[in-house]
Amino acid sequence: MATPGASVVCVIGAGPGGCSATLRLRQLGIPTILIDKAVFPRDKVCGDALSGKVMRTMERLDKELVKEVMGDALLQRSWGVTFVAPGGGVLRVPFSREVGKGEAPGAILRRLRFDDLLFQRTLASGASVLQGHVVRSFEHTQCGWRLGAQGPDGPRSIHASMVLDASGANSVFARQVGGLSLRPEHHAAGVRAYYNGVKGLDADGFIELHFLRSLLPGYLWVFPLPGGRANVGLGLRSDVVRERRIDLKAELVRLVQEHPTLRDRFAEAQLECAIQGMGLPLGSKRYPISGDGYLLIGDAAHLIDPFTGEGISHAMISGVHAAEVAADMLARNDLSATAAKAYDDRVWKRLGQELSISTRLQRLAKRSWLFDLVVDRATKNPALADTIACMFTDLDLRARLKNPGFYWELVRGGLVKA
Repeated sequence: MATPGASVVCVIGAGPGGCSATLRLRQLGIPTILIDKAVFPRDKVCGDALSGKVMRTMERLDKELVKEVMGDALLQRSWGVTFVAPGGGVLRVPFSREVGKGEAPGAILRRLRFDDLLFQRTLASGASVLQGHVVRSFEHTQCGWRLGAQGPDGPRSIHASMVLDASGANSVFARQVGGLSLRPEHHAAGVRAYYNGVKGLDADGFIELHFLRSLLPGYLWVFPLPGGRANVGLGLRSDVVRERRIDLKAELVRLVQEHPTLRDRFAEAQLECAIQGMGLPLGSKRYPISGDGYLLIGDAAHLIDPFTGEGISHAMISGVHAAEVAADMLARNDLSATAAKAYDDRVWKRLGQELSISTRLQRLAKRSWLFDLVVDRATKNPALADTIACMFTDLDLRARLKNPGFYWELVRGGLVKA
């Protein structure tokens, strides 16, 4: 059956990127249909951390959404990050100079809940939505796109002038139409579990990143949740996983049970559900993320941070840019690949420097002595610790980490000033 009337824009995927694009399109008055294979609420394998960039994007899109998210009973406010170096040194880095005062810069909220809050706000915007529909075919015609979807009531044909694809790390559209391939050296594998009864979780919601020797250039994370619960997982570049023949699920269990920095804290902890895996297409290589009548968003565009693994904020940011570029292309009646390049330009201008720095940091991450050196010096030098804290909000400062001179200054014991 055919969808009554042709939508101007079809958004595939109702995660943070797709919902952000749809909300922005609705603000701009663009007729839109949002399609997702799942029926909400649905879970998503993820670390569940919401950075300051997520908060700022939500504020721009929908202030009521921010209130709903920050007021949710299941949310854990987060004021910083704790780095655990390979040698066991610990560096606590706040996101704000005044921890515990005002609104927290970040938060942790299960994707089962966060994505549903975002999805419900998108429904409330008046967008046309199809849940439980898998898009199986894509045909680019003179009139735009004809998509073939399969839903609970049978096949459906959807017509649109443009497609914004936000269907995630395993996007069929990005692979078949956009030509993006999954290369192991630009892709990470991760696993995630939920534990309760974890000891020593930070009262101010500091997330924990454990850079263990056996996992470099990856890391293990512990993200606190209310009630002594935690999202626990690990991620490692796919080519390294293959080279070392690591079973990531078994490795996660082994580390929390045996590693000196973790075993006492997890001695009485209980695994709540099965450990689940995920794929992370990293932004360590730039691909074309647009073409004739289409734009790729978030994970589908391979925009995950190569060092931190953050993907939610990049999905939301690229979703907003995609909506604005699509609206401009429609207004000018120019849906060509040339016109769509404006989207690539905007995304790389906004995220390119950050992804470049993170790619460099990922490559440095396999040098365990660097982590030990930085953490050791920072714990002894308040000025350096403050500089590292500022690096989370200042890209120019963060770029210093790419410069070998930064580490030479540390070796010499020089004072690094913010």
